[in-house]
Amino acid sequence: MYRPLGALAALAVATAAVAQSLPADQAAMKAHVMFLASDAMKGREAGSPEFDIAAQYVAAQFFAAGLQPGGEAGGYLQRVPLVRYKAADRGEFVLTDGAGARPLVFGTDYVPAANPGVAETRVSAPVVFVGYGIDAAQYGQTDYAGVDVRGKIVAVFGGAPARLGGEERAFFGSPGTKARAAAAHGAIATITLESPATAKARPFARIADSFARERMTWAKPDGTGTADPIPSLGTLSQAGAAKLFGAAWPKVAKLAGSANAKFTSRALAGTLTATTHTGFTAAASSNVIGLIPGSDPVLAGQVVVLSAHLDHIGVTAPVKGDAINNGALDNAIGIASLIEEAKRFAASGQRPKRTILFLAVTGEEKGLVGSDYFTNHPTVPLADIVADVNLDMPILTYRFEDMVVFGAERSSLGPVVREAIATLGVSLSPDPTPEEGIFVRSDHFRFVQKGIPSVFLWPGPKGPGRAASVAFMTRCYHRPCDDLTQPILWDQGIRFVDANYRIARAIADGPARPTWNAGDYFGTLYNGPMAR
Repeated sequence: MYRPLGALAALAVATAAVAQSLPADQAAMKAHVMFLASDAMKGREAGSPEFDIAAQYVAAQFFAAGLQPGGEAGGYLQRVPLVRYKAADRGEFVLTDGAGARPLVFGTDYVPAANPGVAETRVSAPVVFVGYGIDAAQYGQTDYAGVDVRGKIVAVFGGAPARLGGEERAFFGSPGTKARAAAAHGAIATITLESPATAKARPFARIADSFARERMTWAKPDGTGTADPIPSLGTLSQAGAAKLFGAAWPKVAKLAGSANAKFTSRALAGTLTATTHTGFTAAASSNVIGLIPGSDPVLAGQVVVLSAHLDHIGVTAPVKGDAINNGALDNAIGIASLIEEAKRFAASGQRPKRTILFLAVTGEEKGLVGSDYFTNHPTVPLADIVADVNLDMPILTYRFEDMVVFGAERSSLGPVVREAIATLGVSLSPDPTPEEGIFVRSDHFRFVQKGIPSVFLWPGPKGPGRAASVAFMTRCYHRPCDDLTQPILWDQGIRFVDANYRIARAIADGPARPTWNAGDYFGTLYNGPMAR
């Protein structure tokens, strides 16, 4: 948030007065957030010089807390090669059937998708409609049953049936999951269909207007980006889908209006030929990594990761004259908690039995990019990582009385977490908004995709002022008002740090290696076509 010099001077005086009234641990936590969420950091966007400054700050704090370097070349940083990519032009889509070759119209019939894996994508193949494009027999969704998609393009509706749980719906509804399922069945590309429901939520004209929006992923040595196993060609509007389906489209479109539609998968007439082009711009960023070596001769080789994302969304279009997204709660305060947690271990005078790796990642806001890079290029053997505990956007503007630990019910970490926070008089509550699928939306999920039991911590739904706090954060999520003008309760920040410390200590010192609960689907992702 921009402030004139006079306002900054007044703020400095006011801050000094507040600091004098805060206990040292609360003042230290606030100091981290003051720096990381300052205007000078310009929103800490991955790939920006300001993010690099923030990363150096965290590295210095890790050093001050007594952590050993866990990055590259004996330092705290792990370089993450990035690439920005976007659609380079409007591409070309041609449908060939009994009526001959019919070019589709950009913005009316189709919008192309950028392919991070290659500069030019050329695909020509028959199309098979596979409903939602989900292959999950254990949830009663087998959209590939009875059709052969080998060498074909699969056409899918976005999302997933409402009858699935929120976490499963978020996972199976993602384009990446659909691409991996299609590839596992031999398809060569996917294309998404607009439905009446998605048209209401986001008109096709808006999709067309943003088709060249820049995205980011981590880069391969040739300068292109990591990509799904097969490309997404783009999106067909209802008008474009009508040309593809012919007379069958009205019935399919009507069925798609149901939240639990059950489609009949089938081959469509004709061939779709699509050509798209993608442009690339190199970038770079860093993860920050510190270590506390384990003390137990048997367990020290096992590693517990404590993670939080350092990046935010940078500078965007102004809102009420303010263009800097400071990201105080998202996630400067999560990083501050991580730093203060490291100091708790040092102050305890007792090293954990297992090694603890503190990980501040880049690119979470770009699609969990930094954590994806780390789990594919770990600085410790991946097989040695036994758990991840993730901190992301804890709302610390009310006096919380419980905690929500996403993923707790999926592994043996659940009882450990429950017992650890009970020592603070804090109870464990279930996810109050399961429909949001939060378990699959932060950095711990990249560890889940490698088979590592993981949890994600939040203050819970109980406590005075919680409803107003959530309403404020909902209004300020990814907006400039997520800054230090909001009433963060630093004593609650320290309670949150204490809870996290006790959880991490309990996992690190526990007698047994964490395991997934029997039959949990997410515990099997690393060992099959959904592996990332």
